[in-house]
Amino acid sequence: MSSENHNDALMHDLQAVIHDAEVLLKNSALPSGDDFKNAKARFEATIKNAKDEIVRLERLVVNKTKEAAKSTDTYVKENPWQAVGLGAAVGLVIGLLISRK
Repeated sequence: MSSENHNDALMHDLQAVIHDAEVLLKNSALPSGDDFKNAKARFEATIKNAKDEIVRLERLVVNKTKEAAKSTDTYVKENPWQAVGLGAAVGLVIGLLISRK
């Protein structure tokens, strides 16, 4: 499943949470009714799904960040002079941008 599909699923879950919260609020005058119990169960399930999806996306981002850091580390170790040159170039550009203000 792509990142976009995960984001869509998360947004769908969050919209469902909002909808279920509205239903709970409408039925809050009937705390013992079956509608209230059903809405509460759906609300709790939707919150659990949303939390699980957020945790999964967080792990995905952390893993991608670690992979990028490892790749960068490997590149710098294999090409130290190119890394120094790139760092100097970035520093020069930032210095020029700052001095223009």
